[in-house]
Amino acid sequence: MEHQENLLEVNDTLVIEFFLLGFSDIPNLQMLLFGIFFLAYVIILMGNGIIILITRVDKTLQTPMYFFLSNFSFLEICYVSIIIPKMLMNIWTQNRNISLFECATQMCFFLVLGSTECLLLAVMAYDRYVAICNPLHYPLVMNGRVCIQLVTGSWTTGITIQIGQTYQIFSLPFCGSNQINHFFCDIPPIFKLACGDTFVNEMSVYIIVVLFITVPFLFILGSYSKVISTILKLPSATSRARAFSTCSSHLMVVALFFGSGIITYFQPKSKHSSGRDRFLSLFYTIVVPVFNPMIYTLRNKDVMVALRKLLP
Repeated sequence: MEHQENLLEVNDTLVIEFFLLGFSDIPNLQMLLFGIFFLAYVIILMGNGIIILITRVDKTLQTPMYFFLSNFSFLEICYVSIIIPKMLMNIWTQNRNISLFECATQMCFFLVLGSTECLLLAVMAYDRYVAICNPLHYPLVMNGRVCIQLVTGSWTTGITIQIGQTYQIFSLPFCGSNQINHFFCDIPPIFKLACGDTFVNEMSVYIIVVLFITVPFLFILGSYSKVISTILKLPSATSRARAFSTCSSHLMVVALFFGSGIITYFQPKSKHSSGRDRFLSLFYTIVVPVFNPMIYTLRNKDVMVALRKLLP
């Protein structure tokens, strides 16, 4: 594999091009990896596309819960499309160069969409909390206007902050190697290439992680602790089973997504392992999005009924 030399400006301190190593350390498996990731991308697009379609077509699914689910599915499509197409192109062409601007753009969109996903998962937990703990007030509390405001807030809240964080990270000087030991421009591998003291930048990342990952995660745990407590008090076993089925899918997604994200971003730079970072990143950028449509459809009777109506 031919590595192209990095281009440096003026005094060899400002890198304007990076080289995404990806999975180049296993050259014999490149086409196998391409096939696996391409199949995963197709599954994500089709699975989430079907969810968006049936929630729009089937009138029984035009409720706040499925409104949030359709938005979540659209978000998942955007989220993986920032990473997988570029990764597939790199594997297919073996041209792994990425400009500094393209790298910064990819990171910015990834952070904005990742933040949106965290907030939207918290909104979905709040929806289940109101539906199960305050069912009589549910139609009033979760009216159409409120649902749109919650979704809009989730999409827009992190934009300014994450653009600022991306600018701060790429304002760092990069010298020496321009090889990113990762398959996309994530924060930990970029920090490893930075020269000088990155303490302030790392503290900034931790603060934003607390705001967009830890706080929503704790909010979700608090909401579901009350939800589970309410469910256990229901007199009917059928009612308990139905309530658990609508919540368990969301809890599984939350555990997978937040768990891998917290482990990745709460470590100091010196503790990051390239192999482990790549594995965790694969988990929350590809593995979890692949299983999300399955979790939300196969474990949901209403969605399965709507799907059967849609299929000939």
